Amino acid sequence: MKQHLFVFFIFLILSSCNMPGKAPDTTSVSINPLFEESTLPYHTIPFDKIRESDFEPAFDSGMKEEMAAVDSIAQNPAAPTFENTLVALEKSGRLLHRVNSAFNALTSANTNDHLQKIQEALAPRLSAHGDSIYMNRRLYERIDTIYKKLSQVQLDPESRRLVEYYHQKFVMNGAALPDSAKAQLKKLNEEEATLSTKFSNQLLAAAKAGALIVKTPQELAGLSDAEIQAAGEAAKKANHEGNYLLALINTTQQPALQSLSNRDTRKNLFEASWTRAERGDSNDTRKNILRIAAIRQEKARILGFSDYAAWKLQDQMAKTPQAVNAFLGKLVPAALAKAAAEAVDIKAMKQREKDTSALEPYDWDFYAEKVRKEKYDLDESVIKPYFVLDSVLKNGVFYAATQLYGITFKERTDLPVYQEDVKVYEVFDQDGSPMALFYCDYFKRDNKNGGAWMDNFVTQSKLLNTRPVIVNVCNFAKPVKGQPALLSFDDVTTMFHEFGHALHGLFANQTYPSLSGTSVARDFVEMPSQFNEHWALDSTVLKHYARNYKTGETIPQVLVDKIRNAATFNQGYAMTELLAAAKLDMQWHLLAASDSAVTDVDAFEQAALQKNGLLIAYIPPRYRSSYFLHIWANGYSAGYYAYSWAEMLDHDAYAWFMENGGLRRENGQRFREMVLSKGNSEDLAAMYKTFRGKEPSITPLLENRGLVPGK
Repeated sequence: MKQHLFVFFIFLILSSCNMPGKAPDTTSVSINPLFEESTLPYHTIPFDKIRESDFEPAFDSGMKEEMAAVDSIAQNPAAPTFENTLVALEKSGRLLHRVNSAFNALTSANTNDHLQKIQEALAPRLSAHGDSIYMNRRLYERIDTIYKKLSQVQLDPESRRLVEYYHQKFVMNGAALPDSAKAQLKKLNEEEATLSTKFSNQLLAAAKAGALIVKTPQELAGLSDAEIQAAGEAAKKANHEGNYLLALINTTQQPALQSLSNRDTRKNLFEASWTRAERGDSNDTRKNILRIAAIRQEKARILGFSDYAAWKLQDQMAKTPQAVNAFLGKLVPAALAKAAAEAVDIKAMKQREKDTSALEPYDWDFYAEKVRKEKYDLDESVIKPYFVLDSVLKNGVFYAATQLYGITFKERTDLPVYQEDVKVYEVFDQDGSPMALFYCDYFKRDNKNGGAWMDNFVTQSKLLNTRPVIVNVCNFAKPVKGQPALLSFDDVTTMFHEFGHALHGLFANQTYPSLSGTSVARDFVEMPSQFNEHWALDSTVLKHYARNYKTGETIPQVLVDKIRNAATFNQGYAMTELLAAAKLDMQWHLLAASDSAVTDVDAFEQAALQKNGLLIAYIPPRYRSSYFLHIWANGYSAGYYAYSWAEMLDHDAYAWFMENGGLRRENGQRFREMVLSKGNSEDLAAMYKTFRGKEPSITPLLENRGLVPGK
């Protein structure tokens, strides 16, 4: 999941803090829809009314309005109380949140040069605005007073949690520092916000420019006719008519590498991916990365920490870098052992295919697919016709949610969207009452960030009387007109994954927006999404959505068995590339505050992987430093391990379901009430233990990945 962080810190802490305020005294109010709360159902975003020119004045007014509210709270002559300080903060900044939600929707999924320029210009200003809140001495003193008297006041558990949340966030952001240190930190925050935004835009441009162009269909041998036709259409759209274009997705490995039989094409596609952001042009991110890393070292020093990771992990479930490394250390040996065994099979297949060249990264997926076909008789091209996007969504993703949680869905065509491919569904609760809106945007575009994510257009809050409006965004290949959108099983899993995030937001039941839904620690936020992936292969769910688009035939049991039998295939490789990225992230953020700044990105990357035993010629990290969007712009700095940490929780939770009858309505209701609806209103470790009845075990993760010998 990608959670949007327009600038560092700012909207992590108060992005959901909404309060009605007076409209600014400006003649643009009457024609700028962002100044007033939306009158659409669920206060969703009026995309059809918003113009690009509306954003800057709305941001300006939003910051002024929020700062006026914050100053009023900080300077209140009355003694600080929970109501006049923290509840007041929760109600502040509605205009700023509203404009930020609309702006993030466009800049992440439907951007253009003009929006990117606005984004880069606003980044340092928004950073300074956030710092003016979190470093406000008088405001912090009021919060600190309330925090110190917490044991003496009567507050409900969620309200107590809010006090603890705010106090920790203010301290982490430097509120207790002397003024001279605050001034230094503010400058660094502004610079980092600018560079992170620039990195995101550079990377989007680099991926677009890095797409592989080939001249003949013969170079694409191995792809289906529909895929070759789509590549031709993509080339035409990119003004390369007569050629064929393979667009890049965000990861190192590319989907087409599994099928391309032309080794030169595979090599060229891999190298296009590997070097996308390292070509010495305006999209080369390395200089930017070096400065961001140095800024984070300096921030750690100012904040009194040995390294950036130690500072960043305070409010996560793991708490410390030592805990993260100990956890990853339990996975690395098992992943490497399985990957080594997989390499033996792949090299043997290469030899049988008369390929005597050394095993390279661009060979792995191609020959792994052959091994999979040989071992499990499973051919991706045979199963794809059963996975039509629309059926996966309605008869799979939605169906599973109905079976587990009782919610239902109805498409709405009367609400404005930001791009024609976007669809909107209204969500109804188990009693039939309307509860939320769900947007989905599944097809890849050149002006959309890579990867897949969930976001809130409107955050649930009892205090603000708001219900959730949620979007899922993916990057699936769009079929040519008249053809169905056929998905790989990995794509199917991605749909279930992102909808797991959506469920976490849909079931939010918090009073305070700062604690609502997915506003949880990074190493927990992926748990509901990864847990939801399990239902993609549930026999009841699978047979409900997997139907051949030509014949209407339900997927035969023989294919289901093959998919299940192959579930742990290639998992040594998959876990190793994931761990390589996680360790790379940690090494960047374990740089001691006293260390000299890194001067060579590639040399550092190689040394970091070698130090952790993960420098393997044919298993590159899932992301290189130069296109690691998660850690340089999307809030996962010192946090990419979170996917594996949350995977431990999700497999452990699924084990509970299997122990209690699996896909049953009562099981789903219990999970909804005890986990999905809790947001950040309780200590996450304690909350999970209450649900499970014991501490989570890493064993289900290892077993499900096939990383236990003999499993």
